Amino acid sequence: MSETGHHRFYRGHRSKSFYPQDVNELVELRARSRTFDGAYGRSAIANLGYALTILRLFDKRFFKIGILYTALAGMLFILAYFRQRHSRHDFADRHRDPVAYENAIKTVGQTGKRIFGRPFVTAGWIVALLSVVVFAVEIALLALIFNL
Repeated sequence: MSETGHHRFYRGHRSKSFYPQDVNELVELRARSRTFDGAYGRSAIANLGYALTILRLFDKRFFKIGILYTALAGMLFILAYFRQRHSRHDFADRHRDPVAYENAIKTVGQTGKRIFGRPFVTAGWIVALLSVVVFAVEIALLALIFNL
């Protein structure tokens, strides 16, 4: 179903026509994107760089290790996409009810401050899947190293 089919609105506007209310809201949006979404993308790029380094600098015995890191980078890019989708609607109208989050644990600096969207919620299944992927890659890496 398309983005418009989900009817996700931000202060009554569709997500494509949403503009931050003020500079503080824009800063919050950018901070969330940089912190929560950007970390997955930066990790993927770092792994891809590491894979390219292995593939270009080492001999053919390390080729499988470079391919393994390339596969990890690809999985991280996919998980980064899903993580970005998870937090894309933090400011949606359906999450603006402050009563729904009255039991949320406030972090340092949140008390008495303006509330921007829903509180941060860990992307549980994404974190669990990331853990499984990295664990599997580490086991495969150990197996490849022992077979050198």
